[in-house]
Amino acid sequence: MFLTLAQASQIIDGALKKGREMKLRPLGVAVLDARGVLVAFSGEDGGGLFRPDIARAKAHGCLGFNSGLRPLADRSAQLPAFAAAISEISGGKFAPMLGGALIRNAEGQIVGAVGTSGDTSDNDEVCSVAGITAAGFKADTGA
Repeated sequence: MFLTLAQASQIIDGALKKGREMKLRPLGVAVLDARGVLVAFSGEDGGGLFRPDIARAKAHGCLGFNSGLRPLADRSAQLPAFAAAISEISGGKFAPMLGGALIRNAEGQIVGAVGTSGDTSDNDEVCSVAGITAAGFKADTGA
């Protein structure tokens, strides 16, 4: 199953809505399909220059390990050489921090990943999960 642009847009809208409800700093949200192809990105006014890259790297990291970022962030904190090696191997497409989650369909299959960047990593993760849920999918943070 491929993730459609309409579904990716629903995920982004849900994530940004949650960020506004929480009064967070400007967010950027990247949605990748299961192949790692960027389906959609949207960033709010006032976001930093690296926001799209960070959001995409969070989603890409999830797909690279078939896991939400929570266990990867913990492992990276304990083993900085692991994080550095994966960042190098992936060409910088791995951000070892919270804010990314896998998108799973009703059958539990991975259909993509979301990365959110802009506020604290914990808040970014909350927004990624909210977006995925708003679009009718299951979020997998690895927790």
